[in-house]
Amino acid sequence: MATIVIVDDSQSVRSQLREALQKAGHKVIEAADGNQGLETIVKTAGIDLVISDYNMPGYDGVTMLAKAKEKLGAWKFPIFMLTTETSEHLKASGKQAGVTAWIVKPFVAEKLLMAVDKVTAAKKTA
Repeated sequence: MATIVIVDDSQSVRSQLREALQKAGHKVIEAADGNQGLETIVKTAGIDLVISDYNMPGYDGVTMLAKAKEKLGAWKFPIFMLTTETSEHLKASGKQAGVTAWIVKPFVAEKLLMAVDKVTAAKKTA
C-alpha cells in the first residue's frame, strides 16, 4: 500500500482517482488547490507519490512543486502531472521541477494504476 497525495481542483477528478487508488489498496490524501497541495506535501510524512493537476487556483502544479522543493530541500517520491496541458514548454518546466510523468486527461484508470504500481514498487526497492 502506497500513500498517495492527489492535488486537483476538480472534485470529480479527485473522486475518480481516489476510487481507483483505494480499490487498488492505496491510502489517498486529497488537496483541492495548489496552496492546499503545498501545505499537504510539506506536512505529510511518508508520501510515496504525488498526482497533481497543472491548472489550479492558487499555485499551478509546477509552481506548487517548486515551492515544496524549496521548503523540503528535496524529496524522494515520484510526481505525476495529470492535466489537459500538452505544451512542450510546460512539460519541460515540469521535468525541471521534478515531475516523473506527464499524463494527459482524461486518464484511463488501468493505465494510471500500472504506472502507480511501477513507480511505487521501484521506490520500495530503492
